[in-house]
Amino acid sequence: MKHCPRHRVRPPSTARRAWLALVACVLAPAVHAVEAKVAVAANFAEVMAALAPAFAEVSGHTLVTSSGSTGKLYAQVRNGAPFDVLLAADQARPARLEAEGDGIAGTRFTYALGQLVLWSADDALLAGAAPAVIASPAVRHLAIANPALAPYGAAARQALARLGLGAAVAGRLVTAQNVGEVYALVASGAAEAGFVARSALDGPGRSPSGSRWSVPAELHEPIRQDAVLLRHGAGNAAARAFLDYLRSAPARVLIRRYGYRTE
Repeated sequence: MKHCPRHRVRPPSTARRAWLALVACVLAPAVHAVEAKVAVAANFAEVMAALAPAFAEVSGHTLVTSSGSTGKLYAQVRNGAPFDVLLAADQARPARLEAEGDGIAGTRFTYALGQLVLWSADDALLAGAAPAVIASPAVRHLAIANPALAPYGAAARQALARLGLGAAVAGRLVTAQNVGEVYALVASGAAEAGFVARSALDGPGRSPSGSRWSVPAELHEPIRQDAVLLRHGAGNAAARAFLDYLRSAPARVLIRRYGYRTE
């Protein structure tokens, strides 16, 4: 009886096993890749532009973002906009959405703590005592985000009130929809000074000229920015994965690079 020769099947080499594992890691996310729609407060839009590709690289998921004032984003969610996640600039709106059933209970957390800065494109304007300058004729137009829609605007209004300057600047306030618009007004010279997020001045690649005054934290309520999973994204794997990623060490490092604090 003729026997067929036996061939011993060798286990794959270490290099080949590593290569196969790499292929599996690359292909697995592609098979299960999901898209999530994220509504982002205007002050955090630039950070989000950096977070999205970093998240995509480690997860395979895609994020589609829309930015605006927190108040407008809240209204859009309440009116049925198909967002999966909200990154607000306050705690109130995410908590309200949770109470109203548009936010998923137990998913809300603080992802960043914002810092308010008074900024002028003039190198010398805020070099001295900023509160005195605010009330002086040198500032004919003071830009502020709409306090009813933008938490940074609300914080700016609180700071002015606690400084006793509310009445003095009332006729000179230029109200913008969000802090991004405030930055544009000051940068263009349409306003001599304006209250912006520190991230607008200190983010990677940003070094705008001018002068600034970091508003003391005791002059306004803390700007705690909360994230929440929305009802539309309850079954969205990408949305849940992104919220997990937002709490990770790499994400927190990136957030801090843009001038925010994290917990």
